[in-house]
Amino acid sequence: MSESKDQNVEDASSCLGLGNGVPSSTIGGESPSAALLPNPIITKRTRTQSMLELALDNPVENGVIKSFCRVKGHGFIKKNDGDEIFVHVSDIDGEYVPRIGDEVSFRKLLVPPKLEKFQAVHVQITNFTPEVHQRWTSALTAEESHEGSRPTSPSSMNVDS
Repeated sequence: MSESKDQNVEDASSCLGLGNGVPSSTIGGESPSAALLPNPIITKRTRTQSMLELALDNPVENGVIKSFCRVKGHGFIKKNDGDEIFVHVSDIDGEYVPRIGDEVSFRKLLVPPKLEKFQAVHVQITNFTPEVHQRWTSALTAEESHEGSRPTSPSSMNVDS
């Protein structure tokens, strides 16, 4: 029975993008392999006060989610000026997973340690696409495990002619 528990935990962990059975907590005094529970709750990134102040010094910008993969935990926003900016899952505010096409507001922050590139922080969805949006606490769907990857065929791309 222990083997099936371990397999179920491993399957759940992979589905949630949490690795292969890496424990995030155990129940009671049982051995760690007996009752592993993956933690699907995404936590906010901890930043120093100076980094928070730098982010707040930058103006709020707007853009559209170009790609986002919940499993990988990151994606890209196409800014209104046409450039792309990286977004990490821990920098998305709110209870819904962004979808391609969602309009968002955000601030820019230089990525440590080199401080050479920007990433989007304090990302908020301002206009949802019509598709159903999942909550962060919802189980990962098969569609979500592939959603957000860059389009591979011209027919799947929204191109203005």
